[in-house]
Amino acid sequence: MIRKQLMRWLFSEGGGPSYSQCGEDRIVKYVLDVLGVTHPSYLDIGAHHPVRINNTYLFYESGCTGVCVEPNSSLFERLRQARPRDTCLNVGVGGNHRRAAPFYEMASATLSTFSEYEARRYVEEHGQQIVRATEVDIDTPGEIVRRHFQGPPDFISLDVEGLELEILEAFDLTGMRPVVFCVETMTYATDGSGRKLTQVIAHLTAAGYMVYADTHINTIFVDRERWVGRT
Repeated sequence: MIRKQLMRWLFSEGGGPSYSQCGEDRIVKYVLDVLGVTHPSYLDIGAHHPVRINNTYLFYESGCTGVCVEPNSSLFERLRQARPRDTCLNVGVGGNHRRAAPFYEMASATLSTFSEYEARRYVEEHGQQIVRATEVDIDTPGEIVRRHFQGPPDFISLDVEGLELEILEAFDLTGMRPVVFCVETMTYATDGSGRKLTQVIAHLTAAGYMVYADTHINTIFVDRERWVGRT
């Protein structure tokens, strides 16, 4: 029944622009509205473009604020200028704090990554090109949340090309529990051979999150207790 309500909302009274790749922002907005979170805070890890294919711009446009993390310096500058109300950080995110970690900037900027394995795979299997490797500091998600939020952000968007599980395992999901995650859970492949990141899904479901929706590329997870206990 709730899925039918979602579809009615998306295509009627909830109709409106989506800036995400596959409408994920509209689905997240619906979930948060149902749970009474009408002015959500967000942490966008791997924000990339301030508007296009962005899971948090819909919320920024409606007056919300959050933190956008983008390790690519040129993309970061565009993000900072376009979203002045947000806190924009030119760092990476990982399981441990690191100084001057290698960051591989790809010709297709959406594929840039701290994972040398993923960068080499993109080159060898999919004809991509490493434009350059720069050195970027890496913070943990806990450090970012403690510095920039009063409590856990309501919504976390995670698109990091290979470090998803490492970052999620670094979250203290007992004391720092967001309501919704949107995580890229399909690996990149030009020939349709991408694989689903089942370990990511297993980790979040074991931590008490339910898979609310999956758009093939991204999976949306909702705090199960919050959803079941909604009134």
